[in-house]
Amino acid sequence: MSEASTDLETETTNPEPENESGKMSFLEHLDELRKRLVHIAAYIAIGCIVALFFHKQIFDFLSAPLTRSLPKGQKLVFTGITDPFTVYMKVAFLAGIFLTIPLTLYEVWKFIAPGLYRKEKRYIVPFLASSLFLFLAGASFCYYIVLPASFKILIELGSSWDPMITIGAYLDLTNMMLLGFGLIFEMPVIVAFLALFGLVSAKFLWNKFSYSFVGIVILAALISPTGDAFNLLIWSAPMVLLYVISIGVAYILGSRRKKKGLT
Repeated sequence: MSEASTDLETETTNPEPENESGKMSFLEHLDELRKRLVHIAAYIAIGCIVALFFHKQIFDFLSAPLTRSLPKGQKLVFTGITDPFTVYMKVAFLAGIFLTIPLTLYEVWKFIAPGLYRKEKRYIVPFLASSLFLFLAGASFCYYIVLPASFKILIELGSSWDPMITIGAYLDLTNMMLLGFGLIFEMPVIVAFLALFGLVSAKFLWNKFSYSFVGIVILAALISPTGDAFNLLIWSAPMVLLYVISIGVAYILGSRRKKKGLT
């Protein structure tokens, strides 16, 4: 009886942790990360294979923001014999990333989940839904607003000359911008996870708003194709808005942590 009561007291005073991260060593975390990255690579590879069957249609879609701004009769060009093959492979790779975004986000969640408490793991549906929506919203904003406006200004800037834009240079720029905007729009989700772990708070983000605003404007100036005021506006305005939304997200999650006595 004494041994049983001792065991019961031990279980009561040292309850099993609700999260699994404490049970995993550093090497086990690395192995888990490797497994998730392998899964993501496999998903993207399958997506690339599927996209290769539609490479021409996808490239026509991607090149539309520029071709609509080119003078009548002008087309994109290539200067190397292997350029078309390389471009179509890049097109398939980009399409593979977008096709498998839901699976990629699920693998990210599977890697993060062991470090969360059981009650926090119920956020999987909001995490997947919001991450997918924000990534696609960022890419769509770039495709339908940023790219046409930027290319129109750039083409008009060089109206004294005949444009000879290579397919490789155009696709590299477009891919970088589409993926970049998709990732930038994930800011509220990233802040949400940092707030869940108590690493950031709404007060901290608000106090750093002036510094963040300057940083956003500088970043927009560096990555914007042109340095004019209009392009700076369409690049920096979404990031500022996302930062403000992130403050709201951090406030809501921080309030919940206080109610649970976690802070």
